[in-house]
Amino acid sequence: MSDFYTEQLVKRKTPGSAAALKVLLILVTVLSVALVFIIPFAIIAPVIMVCVDFFLFRNMDLEYEYLYVNGNLDIDKIMAKAKRKRVFEMNVNDMEVIAPAGAPELRQYQGLKSENYSSCTAGAKLYEMVVIQNGTKKRIIFEPNSVILDGLRMLAPRKVFLS
Repeated sequence: MSDFYTEQLVKRKTPGSAAALKVLLILVTVLSVALVFIIPFAIIAPVIMVCVDFFLFRNMDLEYEYLYVNGNLDIDKIMAKAKRKRVFEMNVNDMEVIAPAGAPELRQYQGLKSENYSSCTAGAKLYEMVVIQNGTKKRIIFEPNSVILDGLRMLAPRKVFLS
């Protein structure tokens, strides 16, 4: 028997606040370099600022990878195309409902805590999934492709609502 396997990569749009933070960090770094010429003992400030810039810039470049295999959905966060961290995993048995964002089937779940693993771009086809993990319900916002949705619908047809 063959496995149902698919993966999808979604690049997260960098928000405007992150761009403003990058500009601010660069300005502070340049000022700390200029401070070295005034106070020679302040050489540690540019070194610290370059390290801070490096780590914060890496964490602002995000991608999400959705991996669906035989009823298991894993979502990994990829930072700067180098570091990977698993942020969500579930089995189709843990899922209560999945529907397009704003669908009437999701009204009763509006007060739940939500986690957003989407690209945050305007016009993206967002889906919300309600899952039960460790006895608590939560909403997952993401952008699955049609192959992932078909795989979920094969195993739980009454829980999957498509547009």
